[in-house]
Amino acid sequence: MSNIKIRTRCGEWPAVLDDSDISNEIWLSLPFSSDINMLGSQIYFVMRSDTKVKGDSKTFEKGDIAYWPEADAVCIFFGPTPLSAADGRPVAAYPMKKIGRVNGECSDMEMSGDRMRITLERSF
Repeated sequence: MSNIKIRTRCGEWPAVLDDSDISNEIWLSLPFSSDINMLGSQIYFVMRSDTKVKGDSKTFEKGDIAYWPEADAVCIFFGPTPLSAADGRPVAAYPMKKIGRVNGECSDMEMSGDRMRITLERSF
């Protein structure tokens, strides 16, 4: 497991990436900044990868971090999505691979804003 920090204009959140190949590639590329795209209570941003990843789930938990292979994007689920399940769990429109988790409450990521900056950094 690798610790990271996620930062936007409205806050900072500790998170952890798993030990998958895609997570290791992301960890080694940090620090990384990109523009935020928001869809419901989901942040996603382009982060190209050379690692072959197959999406294996559309249902996630609040706080999950996933890689969206078809879009070369990292997604952070901080609340319900337009397709959320009856129990409120975020549902993605396309299959993604879970790669990590935000530690603690993250619903305030909503204030980050579309087209604003997001930065991922290593944390020790």
